[in-house]
Amino acid sequence: MNWKLILQLSLFGLVMGVGTVFVISSSVEPFCWLVVFVISAYAIALGAPGRPFLHGVLVGLANSVWVTGAHILLVDQYLARHAREAAMMSSMPMPTHPRLMMALMGPVIGLLSGVVLGIFAVVATRLVRPARVVSATSGT
Repeated sequence: MNWKLILQLSLFGLVMGVGTVFVISSSVEPFCWLVVFVISAYAIALGAPGRPFLHGVLVGLANSVWVTGAHILLVDQYLARHAREAAMMSSMPMPTHPRLMMALMGPVIGLLSGVVLGIFAVVATRLVRPARVVSATSGT
């Protein structure tokens, strides 16, 4: 496992966590995440010694720590700029505890996004590092 790579790529989560509070709207956020996933998958394909799927899952989970932490710390600013998310939270269990809801949902979203990133990383690894062709005569 390349833990340094996982930590470095997770910093995208910090940027996105703070960015989604102050700058990035809900309508633009999915496209930003797509760019982050493509860059991360490519970096995993180049820098991970193996297990690209697991690297992707771990980066997704680490991203969720940063994003969830930023949203919990800046919950008032986040909800003020994201009316649709605020309305959705008010219809969920514990509507008066948005920080708790974020803390509970963050890891779930992190795991799901990690699975997606893991799939991207596997595909990128196959594109960047194609399988060696085994020669029938050499036996290697």
